[in-house]
Amino acid sequence: MSWMASARHGVREAPAGLALVQDLLNTRATMHYGADLLLNADDAQRWLTESLATWSRVSGLPAPTLLISSTDLRSLRRLRTAFENVILAAGDGRHDGALPPADVPVSLVPDADGWVRMVPTGRGTRWLASALWAEALLAQQAGLWPRLKLCHNADCRAAFFDTSRNNSGVWHDVSTCGNTANLRAFRERKRLLGGSGAQPGRPQLPGPSMR
Repeated sequence: MSWMASARHGVREAPAGLALVQDLLNTRATMHYGADLLLNADDAQRWLTESLATWSRVSGLPAPTLLISSTDLRSLRRLRTAFENVILAAGDGRHDGALPPADVPVSLVPDADGWVRMVPTGRGTRWLASALWAEALLAQQAGLWPRLKLCHNADCRAAFFDTSRNNSGVWHDVSTCGNTANLRAFRERKRLLGGSGAQPGRPQLPGPSMR
């Protein structure tokens, strides 16, 4: 499955319906990956149509046709910020203050095999909010939620799914954001050392052994 916004970042996609939450987060403009997809109705409509079609295939549930207005754009951006804050709070507590309630409805529907499914309800962006919060709850119940993270590079903030064994990933891409952060830290250490003549970060070669 290809999720439009996340594909711009080249990130590993979250499993199942959690990828819809990830894709919403990745609509934000970051670095050289492209513009904010929620700034104008045409971009937002294209993103929403493609993402909901992908979500429907993944979840096996029908998705309504949602038409975006300028008011909806503001709602979508607020929803994106809400999920960013929830992820930050779940990750390392970098969000200050209480998080507001989601305040969205869902339906609990038993299927033919007797399993109860959580089905989004509502109209317009309220339906989308219902789908997103339902996927977040399902991901928490499955133990997947802590692995959905925002890149620690403040200029990036791409949402990625951490597949490391101990869930220790902090960069969406070590070769780009990780190296950028390491270079910034190296320069800062060098600046702090000033004219001491030390060479931070360079390994010292051992001299000849003395006998």
